[in-house]
Amino acid sequence: MNKIGIFFGTETGTTRLVAKKIHKILGDEIADKPVNVNRISPEDLLRYDVLILGTPSYGVAEIPGRSAGCLESNWEEFLAQLDGADLSGKRIALFGLGAQERYADRFAGSLIRLYQSLIERGAEIVGNWSTEGYVFEHSPSIVDGHFVGLVIDQRTQGMLTDQRIETWLEQVKPLLLERVAAAA
Repeated sequence: MNKIGIFFGTETGTTRLVAKKIHKILGDEIADKPVNVNRISPEDLLRYDVLILGTPSYGVAEIPGRSAGCLESNWEEFLAQLDGADLSGKRIALFGLGAQERYADRFAGSLIRLYQSLIERGAEIVGNWSTEGYVFEHSPSIVDGHFVGLVIDQRTQGMLTDQRIETWLEQVKPLLLERVAAAA
């Protein structure tokens, strides 16, 4: 597929909102419309070589899903369908949501679980993000001093969301388009 696929899990709709903002900036020319992972099959995701995936945070660094208290299917149920899938050759950028004041001890914790699951399947993850500008005690989603993807705190810092998305996309867009061009 010669476009970027955008997929997300959500419970309240906030991750969907961020996915739509990302899509609007990228445009229909290079990215398909965002789709909730509870509405797709693994084949729908696997047809893309380049992906942007988003997750809310649930539980204590749990992958969002029914066992973490979600009312609808989410990443937990979707990833279970990907067992045995090889994501080698896939270039993926991640974004995650969290509430740094409310969950300062585990800020954006679910992002690391999605990251680990994709790495284990051979994916190449791009688009780490600085921890500067956030106030929290701990986040399991930090590797080598950076978040493993864009982190959005819509609750506490919603006024920074649009700028963070734009800045992050300036960083990851060339890396994503490079792989889109190679796959074409």
